[in-house]
Parts: sequence; C-alpha cells; structure tokens
Amino acid sequence: MGKLFKFMKPYAATILMIVVFLVLQAYCDLSLPGYTSDIVNVGIQQGGIDTAIPEQISVEDMDRLFLFVSEQDQKTVLDAYERDTDTYESEAYVLKDGILKDEKRTDKIGAILSKPMMLVTVFSSDSEETKEMTDAMFASLPKEMLSEDMTVFDVLSMMPEEQRAQMVTQIGEKVDEMPETMLEQAATIYLKEAYKNLGMDTDKIQTGYMLRTGGKMLALAAVGMIVSMIVGFLASKVGASTGRDLRGKVFRKVVEFSNGEFDKFSTASLITRSTNDIQQIQMLTVMILRMVLYAPIMGIGGVFKVFHTNVSMSWIIGLAVVLIAMVVMVLFVVAMPKFKILQNLVDRLNLVTREILTGLPVIRAFSTEKHEEERFDQANKDLTKTNLFVNRAMTFMMPTMMLIMNAISILIVWVGANGINDGQMQVGDMMAFIQYTMQIIMAFLMICMISIMLPRAAVSATRVDEVLTSTTLINDPKQPKHLKEGKGMVEFDHVSFRYPGAEEDVLHDISFTAKPGETTAIIGSTGSGKSTMVNLIPRFYDVTGGVITIDGQDVRKLTLESLRSQIGLVQQDVYLFCGSIRENIAYGKPGASMEEIIDAAKKANIHEWIESLPNGYDTVIGEGNHQLSGGERQRIGIARAFLHNSEVILLDEPTSNLDSLNEAEILKVLKEQQKDKTIILVSHRQSTMKIADRVIRMKEGRAS
Repeated sequence: MGKLFKFMKPYAATILMIVVFLVLQAYCDLSLPGYTSDIVNVGIQQGGIDTAIPEQISVEDMDRLFLFVSEQDQKTVLDAYERDTDTYESEAYVLKDGILKDEKRTDKIGAILSKPMMLVTVFSSDSEETKEMTDAMFASLPKEMLSEDMTVFDVLSMMPEEQRAQMVTQIGEKVDEMPETMLEQAATIYLKEAYKNLGMDTDKIQTGYMLRTGGKMLALAAVGMIVSMIVGFLASKVGASTGRDLRGKVFRKVVEFSNGEFDKFSTASLITRSTNDIQQIQMLTVMILRMVLYAPIMGIGGVFKVFHTNVSMSWIIGLAVVLIAMVVMVLFVVAMPKFKILQNLVDRLNLVTREILTGLPVIRAFSTEKHEEERFDQANKDLTKTNLFVNRAMTFMMPTMMLIMNAISILIVWVGANGINDGQMQVGDMMAFIQYTMQIIMAFLMICMISIMLPRAAVSATRVDEVLTSTTLINDPKQPKHLKEGKGMVEFDHVSFRYPGAEEDVLHDISFTAKPGETTAIIGSTGSGKSTMVNLIPRFYDVTGGVITIDGQDVRKLTLESLRSQIGLVQQDVYLFCGSIRENIAYGKPGASMEEIIDAAKKANIHEWIESLPNGYDTVIGEGNHQLSGGERQRIGIARAFLHNSEVILLDEPTSNLDSLNEAEILKVLKEQQKDKTIILVSHRQSTMKIADRVIRMKEGRAS
C-alpha cells in the first residue's frame, strides 16, 4: 500500500481537491435521508407544520392555553408575540421577527406550551374519557351558572386558580408519562386547528412545505451528481497520469539497463510489468480516490447521523459491521494466497506466448506444434484456474453482503415498528435510520471490495517498484568525461571479466591494441569469449579487472552517450525496427540525407536489391523482419554502421549469413574504410582474415 501512495505522491494537490469534493458529496448523500424523514414526519403526518410553537394564534386560542400556564410563564410567552388586528379573520398574536432563529428561546416557549396544547387538544376531543371529565366539571357547578353554549374552557376559567392548578398538575403527571413523540403530534394537531381558526389555508401550508423540502432534495441530488462527476474525472485523470508516468519511468529505466539487468528481468516479465501490472495500479488508484477515500467519510458521517436519529437502535449497525468483517476475513484467508501467484502466472503465459510466436519457424521445422500447444494450454489453464478461483470468491461475497443488508433492513423495520407502536419514534425516523444504515454498510462494502483487489495491485506495485529501484550496473560516472572525436585507438590492458553472479572469469588477462587505419580480427571457437570482448568496449558490461581505453581514456570514465556515439556496431543477429528501410539505415543518424543513405547502402552492397523492391527505400519492414533473409538484414545493419561514420567500428560476425560474392564486396569496402577507422572484426571464416592487420586467437577466454 505504501508503494501505491508513493506512486500517487506527485498528485497530492489534486488528491486533496478530490477529498474536499468527496466531503461535499458525502454531505449531500447524508442529508437526503434527513429530508426524507422530514417529508414523512412533517410534510405528511404533521401537515407541513415544522415548528413546535404557533407562529400565529388567535387571542381566544392563546387565552385557552393560558388556562394551564402560570402568570410568570404567560409573561415569558407574550414577550415573544405581538398583537395583529388586521391580517387574520380574528385578532391574533404573531411571533416577533427573529424569534424562530433564537433556538433557546423557542425551546423555552415550546416547553411552556407543549402540555397546555396537549390538554387543549384532549379537552377538545370527543373521547369518552374527555366526556366523563367534562361532565364531572359541569356537575360540580351550580345550575344557575351553566348555559347551553358554555364550553369546558369556560368552566375551567370559572374555577379558582388553585383548584385549576391542582387539576392541571394531576393531568400533567399523566402527560409526563407519555412519549415525547405523542406530545409533538398533539402539538401539531393543535397548531393545525389554531391556524384554521385564523382562516389560514393549512393545505397550502402542507403543499408549500413539501415543495420546499422536495426542492432542497433535488438541489442536493443535483449537487451530489455534479460533484460525483468531478471526482470521477479527477480520479480518472490521476489514475491515467499515474499509469502514464509509471510506464514512462519503467521504460526509461529499462532503456538504461545493461545486459546484466536484462539477465535478471526476462523480456516477458518486463512487458507484463509495463502493461498488466501498471494497469492494475492504475485501476486501483482510481478506486482508492473514488471509493476508498469516500467510504470512511460516509461511514463516519452515517454513524454521526444515526446517533442523532435514534440511539436505541445503534447496536444494529455494530451487528452489521461484525457480520461483514467476518465475511471479509474468510475471503482474505481463502483468496489472499492466490493473488500473490496470479501475476507470476501472467508472466508465465506471456513468456510461453512470446516464445511460441517468435519461434514458429523452428516449431514447424521440427513438427512440435502439438507439444507447444500443450505447453501453452497448461500455462493458460493455470492462469484461468486461478482467475476463476478469485472470481468465485468475489461472486460469493456480493450475495452474502446483500443477504446481510436485507437481513439488517428487516431487523430495523421490526425493531422500529415496535418503537413506533410504543410512541418512541416516528415512521420517518425509521426510514431515515434504514437509509443511514445502508449507507454505512455500503461504505464498509466498498472497502471490502477494494481490500479484495488490493493484494493483486500490491503485488503489481512491488513488481513495478523492483524495476524502478533496481541498481543499474552501467551508469555515467559522477565526474564524467566526454570522448571527443579523435583517432579511435582501442586498448585492452590486462582485461578480465566475469558475468554478474558467476563464480569464474570468462576472460582472463587480455591485452592488445587496435590502432586506427588497421583491422583487428578476433577468431576462436564458439564460447571462447569473442563477442564478450566486443560487448565490453561500448560498456554493455563493465570489465571486472584491467582497463579498456579509447584514445587513452578509460571507457568507464566517459559518458555513455559520448562513448557510444563514436562506436558503430554490427551484430551477428541484426535487429531492424518496424518502419521503412530508409529509416532503419538512418537509425544512427536521423538527419542523414538521401544521398548519404544510398551511399551507405552501396557500400553494403544492398542498393540494387533495395531499388528492385516496389517501394524502394520506403519499403516497410514488418515486425520481426520475417520477409527479409538473414543476409539482407546483415547488409542493412552494415549500411547502418557505415552511415554512422564512427571512429571505431565493431563487427561481430557481420558476414556470417552472406554468400562469398557479397562477402567479398563488403570486405573490399571494409579495406577501404580502414584508412582512418579502427575496425575490430569478429569472425570464424578464414576469408575474412585476409583483410586483417592483426589477428587475436581466443581459446577458453584467453588471447594469443
């Protein structure tokens, strides 16, 4: 995980911006269940009345409330209202401006009026208990004091204050035993009737509240959608940029590799690390920025909202988290080992595929198609089997998580229904609790999904980091010198060499001087060290003993660019790039004119053959150069070396694939070239020795 964050470090500013947007998105998502609860509780059940105290109330209704309020509390309430004789059908009290914004004051007024509103609602109802209570009060008064239009509130107003206070206290004790939600509902019923008494349209109040709340939900959903799109764009940009930068770094690192590093990392493995491994890192980077960072924000925010909705059911969330953690632990124990070997199996498949495609002529020549098919099938089946195991683990996880989520939803409904029945919570609160719980579970589910993918990406990050942090054996020195154009004299001074990790030297105490204007031939049996000697001059490997100098300068103290720019190399197995013949000849000198290219081709005795092609020098050479013979490739390679016009020309079996006629022509050109060039020629043919001024015989890594 640390390596993944290391790869994302250059984009810290963008990641910080993503975190800010994710917080905003989480705020939008977490606010929606609260508004859903408000629509159900306030909009539907409370008729759109969202205050616990009347914003406006008739004087008559206020007087009824004051029957159950002490004189001191009456003064506190009236201080918050002002009289209005013009706006409504009857004289009313209206809340002063700014009172609703003063939460402490409204809470105090609500505490004073909540029980009176409950009592007024009770006395106004037609229940049997209310009738019995009112009949008892009427019976306690003399008949001459009663009239036909007298109400229970008139009777209450006629009672002595002490008697009325005593009755209110007795009824209040019973009210205190009621759940808070019942008091809120009673207050809503009272306020709705109070507004009707003023001639207000309560249906319009409800519709207005629903439209306002719904509009807020739509606005939040729109903002959340826009922010989600922005986060997705930024996360994709960071992921793509991380992949681009890693591919560039790996490529530049591999280009700097010496032959020793290529011996450590196979070509197939380097291709896999540059493509599949970096793709895994890129995908996980996007998911980390899009999901992993978002999940804890949603989880923490959801828990915070839950505790503000209903604390009594918070144990359900703990149960859900424990169940999810158990599922994840099982998946980790079962699937983790497979992720560690998955990328190695990809390496193996790429290696087998590359070998088969590259070696098709050999396979067909020896009729080993069946064996190679079996080898490919085995590598393919191993990878498929592991992938299937991982995918089955993922398919097991999703249904299990959905089962947990649905079971938790049922549990919330069951517990919440009991709470609603007991008056401890409202329907909207239960709906909000379900949504918050699902958001918390989804947050954990997102983390779990990423945690399943993380091991594979972590392996990929380690493999890519191995390439980036590998030590390159061949580097420019700390205080480099530049090889200027000179004579090109090459000298081996007691040179010894052993390959990295080998126990014995392959070259032993070799000393000779290759002078300008001369051709130095190196001959010997296969495996005697001829090509190894040539590879030491351009520093494909570094000597382990002795010194190699060019014009008296140690090649290890020169910059690689200045050293190799003065060396022309033709290897036995010439590699040509996809492109035209002209581009391949001019590869070492991109700015060469057409005349220079043709002159080099003539010296390599290949001009006439090129001219005979339909497109001449613009003929495109395909991948692998299979349409060219070995001799044709060698001659293009020789032309490339001639055009490079280096002071030192290294020829490693340059005519091994040529017939005697072409060989003679090229040797003739080489003889002409040696007037001012240092030519080192590796060959096993006696004919090539005719142009040599000095012959070095190699046997078991020793020169004679």
